[in-house]
Amino acid sequence: MAEAAGVLGQSPEFATVVVIGAGPAGLTVANLLRRSGVDCVVLERRSREYVAQRQRAGIVETRAVRMFDRWGLADRVLGGPPHDGILEFRVDGESHLVSDSDGSEGPAARLCPQQILVQKLTATYLADGGDLRFEAADVSVRDLNGDRPTVRYRTADGTPHTLTCAFVAGCDGDRGYSRTVVPEGVLTAHAFDHGIGWLTVLADAPPPAHPLLAVSSQGFAAHFPRGPHSSRYYLQCPPVDHPEAWPDTRVWDALRGRLGDSALAAGPITEREIFQLRSLVHDPMQYGRLFLVGDAAHIVSPMGGKGMNLALYDADLFAGAVRDFLRDGDESGLRSYSQRCLRRVWNDQEFSHWLTRTVHDAGDDSRCGPFHRSLARARLDRLFTSPPAARAFAELVTGLDPVG
Repeated sequence: MAEAAGVLGQSPEFATVVVIGAGPAGLTVANLLRRSGVDCVVLERRSREYVAQRQRAGIVETRAVRMFDRWGLADRVLGGPPHDGILEFRVDGESHLVSDSDGSEGPAARLCPQQILVQKLTATYLADGGDLRFEAADVSVRDLNGDRPTVRYRTADGTPHTLTCAFVAGCDGDRGYSRTVVPEGVLTAHAFDHGIGWLTVLADAPPPAHPLLAVSSQGFAAHFPRGPHSSRYYLQCPPVDHPEAWPDTRVWDALRGRLGDSALAAGPITEREIFQLRSLVHDPMQYGRLFLVGDAAHIVSPMGGKGMNLALYDADLFAGAVRDFLRDGDESGLRSYSQRCLRRVWNDQEFSHWLTRTVHDAGDDSRCGPFHRSLARARLDRLFTSPPAARAFAELVTGLDPVG
């Protein structure tokens, strides 16, 4: 009985929304709710220092930039320079520049590494009076099918706390707690293993003039900016490889060969990791008063830069739906949340899958055979020579296609 009444006889705190996870998804939800006048509490199991340094995606796509602009937050939360709208494809050393601008007016994509976005979202939320609680351990959620779900957690010193709320936003990623609350059989998981591994390398080395994707018989490689003096590199490798198999000399030799740049400047490697390209979609993205946002609901192959941007899209829809419900009594956004999110998710999954297959199949034909290699090369040739194909590509890259 004491536990149900709160902690040590105290009444539980109330917040309209409890947000679990303080990555890009959770912090965007929290900031948009604050802009709507909706109170919320953000719980994050890691420390502020750890969250602020997690390095992942590096481009906030055009649609997401315009979303932040519409909410009046773009100038406060987006760091880094505008993306110049050019992607470079390098095929067997030959450069092809492709525009990802669809010609529409408005702010363009931003070269904004995830840790910069998270740091600015955190600072903005706290400056606006937001409630953000780091090192929240042992989070548990109950009564999701009622009007007042209960969220319990412990602070770093072990003190238990209880929150009641109207809604829970599960923003704690693919391996987080939120999705485990949903009873077995409610969600359908659609999983796909691309059978491709990437070695990802972060180095203190000059960034490229444009985001670069390279295709060669040696395999796929990519080079992306991560700041004025740092770069993120990707090298196709067997999924079962280990980072230890890639000493610095091998990394730089492979990059120079696959990027077709014998003069590529090296620099200290500060991080290296191997991961498998995979895709995963959970349907639906809602259970009772729990709404899954971002990686808690879906994982997309990193090709095309859609992972973080899908999370921002989910956050926009969820925050707008809660605002409309509380302000106008309009439940339509809450009821249609999963359907609307998943339409965008599957659209971006298809684009990411298309691009993944194209740049990997077009390289070493020992992976897929000469027939598929020739098909992939034909797709690239169409992209480089057909204005309608380039326009469709630009719409998908920017997120300004008509889906959602």
